[in-house]
Amino acid sequence: KEVATGDFTALKKAITPRTKLLISESPTNPHLTTIDLQQFVTIAKEAGVESVIDATLATPFNLKPLDYGIDYVIHSATKYLAGHNDLLAGTVVGSQEKLACIRNLRGILGPVSSAHTAYLLQRGLKTFPIRMAQHNHTGQELATFLQKHPKIERVWYPSLSQDGKDAWAQEHHNGFGGLITFTLKGNLKSTASFVDSLQIPRIAPSLGGVESLVEQPAIMSYFHLPKPEREALGIYDNMVRVSCGIEDTSDIIADFSESLEAVG
Repeated sequence: KEVATGDFTALKKAITPRTKLLISESPTNPHLTTIDLQQFVTIAKEAGVESVIDATLATPFNLKPLDYGIDYVIHSATKYLAGHNDLLAGTVVGSQEKLACIRNLRGILGPVSSAHTAYLLQRGLKTFPIRMAQHNHTGQELATFLQKHPKIERVWYPSLSQDGKDAWAQEHHNGFGGLITFTLKGNLKSTASFVDSLQIPRIAPSLGGVESLVEQPAIMSYFHLPKPEREALGIYDNMVRVSCGIEDTSDIIADFSESLEAVG
């Protein structure tokens, strides 16, 4: 069953005798919603089931879900862990005992990264802490700039939450990375023009690399869905998602400022 992220009342009601796992993402993509991992774990333990968190956007630099009792943590290593937008890989983290069945299944099915992919990932991890510090800094600065800009309708970034839903995250996270989602005061066409006018970010749907990337979800990640279905998921025509790279923070903000000024 699927319930809204962070709706623990609905989560409890959704659990049945057939439930084996509780799975969530924190923060979520693209709305950057975070959840209270302590409550999540408590619900799982009371129900006698295991817990899984996709912490790709949080990264081990900003949050360690295992410290709160999460059984399994998933990361898309393609993103921040590798950091260079040049490989496909994923990780599952947990105790040796819990991961034994996954190792056995991998031996049967064979989903093992190539030696070159493993090398690239190892290379990326050497600069992981330095990169994340810059991602966190630029993400916070750009999100704050956008939130104050008169041509911006709304910004999604955990540290800027105004409804109190991210209070736990703000206390327990070291930072919130470089991913920001926002909506312009405009339509599909004017938003596309804004995205096209940016000079530093490359137009691409990935995230977590050293290069800044930008996309308009309505015509990229969610292009296959009719508008009513997209909007039901919170994906609007005037929405933009940016992944801040490690370029100079002031240069990125200046680029966004100039492009916003050109929006009609």
